[in-house]
Amino acid sequence: MLNKTQLATMLDLQDAMNKKVNPDWLNAGYAYLRAAMIESVEAIEHHGWKWWKAQSLDLAQVQMELVDIWHFALSHLIIQHKGDIAAAATDIEASLKLSHRSVTFDGKSIDFSEASLVENLELMAGLCIAKRFDVPLFIRIVSQADMSSDDLYAQYVGKNVLNFFRQDHGYKDGSYIKIWNGREDNEHLVDILAETKPSVESYADALYQGLQARYPA
Repeated sequence: MLNKTQLATMLDLQDAMNKKVNPDWLNAGYAYLRAAMIESVEAIEHHGWKWWKAQSLDLAQVQMELVDIWHFALSHLIIQHKGDIAAAATDIEASLKLSHRSVTFDGKSIDFSEASLVENLELMAGLCIAKRFDVPLFIRIVSQADMSSDDLYAQYVGKNVLNFFRQDHGYKDGSYIKIWNGREDNEHLVDILAETKPSVESYADALYQGLQARYPA
């Protein structure tokens, strides 16, 4: 289960990234749950659901969509707590400790612990349309996609740190170098993630330093 330190780290990173886009993002009225809904539907497509044609589950793509959904969900949760990161972290941690197994939607109680991955993705999309996000449901989906909470944390922080690194090294003005020694920057990130334990103190800083050490001078 995600702990308060991990939650605070992710919420801080999300807040900082959103401020890069718009310093007043809390009051901008961005439709974060609409974005999460779209990503949920894309995850369903990567899962496969069409009975009239051959399809196969692309689990790696589903996992990537879940990391994207978490970015939007955290933004929504920060807004709900009026920018108070500590309060948001405490509330998310409490909801995970309660670990409920069902949600009420359209007047019906739905036990998501018994539902399939694609059914739960559909439920999450429906909740997002209704301007709701259920963290225990999301974590159940993460588990069904063969990801642990530490996997979610590592991939989320890694993606955010890479985005910050790109911005700090000229991504906006076009001077950033994306190919290092014949490999894309996200491939180097995968190596650094494998070398760095998520439990390490200042995990985000450690990943950033790892990227800095590999970046061409």
